[in-house]
Amino acid sequence: MKKLLTILFAFALAALPAAAQTATQTQGDQSKSAMHSAGTATKDAAKDVGSATKKGTLAATDKVTGKIDINSASRDQLLGIVGIGDATADKIIAARPYKTKRDLLTRKIVNQATYAKITDKIVAHASKSDAAK
Repeated sequence: MKKLLTILFAFALAALPAAAQTATQTQGDQSKSAMHSAGTATKDAAKDVGSATKKGTLAATDKVTGKIDINSASRDQLLGIVGIGDATADKIIAARPYKTKRDLLTRKIVNQATYAKITDKIVAHASKSDAAK
């Protein structure tokens, strides 16, 4: 009986490294798959932005960064940004186009406190007609 237990124990110890290697390999495969998926999503978003630029249109939302383009965003999209109300959205639309998002401050569309709230949520892409000037 003692000999049988010793053999079973030895067998269990021998099997542990193989099981651990299989688990590690599975986790590695899952990590590689997740990284590939993330890379593919980023590439696809970049292609979408590139094709939109070639066509002369820019989406109101920057697909890579998720920021709202103040040169092409709708009033509803602007209102969706915390810190922008009805009057500010109307001012932003009326004063288009913008070369940079900082134009909101220099043209006195928003004050410093509002700009600080929204600066990380917006971008100002130049339109094709502006770029040709």
